Amino acid sequence: MKKVVFLLIIVLCCSACGEFVRVQKSTDYELKYSYAKKYYNSKKWTKAASLLEEVVQYFKGTSSAEESLYLLAQSYYGMKDYQTAAAYFKTYYTTYPKGEFTELSRFYSGYGLYLDSPDARLDQAQTYDALAQLQLYMEYYPQSERAKQAQDILFELQEKLAYKELMSTQLYYNLGTYMGNNYQACVITADNALKDYPYTKFREEFMFLRMRAKYELALVSVTDRLQSRFRDVVDEYYAYTNEFPEGKYSNQVQRFFDIASKQIKTSY
Repeated sequence: MKKVVFLLIIVLCCSACGEFVRVQKSTDYELKYSYAKKYYNSKKWTKAASLLEEVVQYFKGTSSAEESLYLLAQSYYGMKDYQTAAAYFKTYYTTYPKGEFTELSRFYSGYGLYLDSPDARLDQAQTYDALAQLQLYMEYYPQSERAKQAQDILFELQEKLAYKELMSTQLYYNLGTYMGNNYQACVITADNALKDYPYTKFREEFMFLRMRAKYELALVSVTDRLQSRFRDVVDEYYAYTNEFPEGKYSNQVQRFFDIASKQIKTSY
């Protein structure tokens, strides 16, 4: 009985493969399109995409061109090849700016890139692409049923970029004076991050690292710059405590302030 079932499975698989090869070799593009939609509806994304790649070229300028291009983009999306899908979605909405699937194409072009967005430690070019696509979607469709989802994703991606900047800020601080003045680089990176992501959940960490780096800068300063740098530490103390009066770094910040204040007083 098991052998019969096994043989039946083999026959069915061979039959299915034979069908696809037969259709693929056909010169009847209407037949190819009907089978492409059949495979698409069955979620056989690879077969659907393979046929649609041919069909899209043949159908340019016809009544089926719009739908076939959208199905091709969605087939790659189903395959989780999000970069290729995004490229075809973009081709769709630029070719058909008022098309039937334009809103969906604009959304999925960004959403797919979001799903493929790499870890914060890696290059974030794709994250920036996803942000750009979803921001455009929000501009075009602010009242869409997907607008809230797009907005939430935008916040999530911005937090990922902010976290990457936080790791860079921390790295510069950890490097200290190794092969240069990394404390200054820490301050600059923190400043830029706070400007680019003013509402990030990492705001307190950036402000603390900035103050900490300025404190370390003061400790290694030449005499002529000592007082101004300790005053910078005092300014950072007030900036931090005004925003985070009960912040998690309050004890350390207070210590930096106390030392800096004494150093300023002893200069007179």
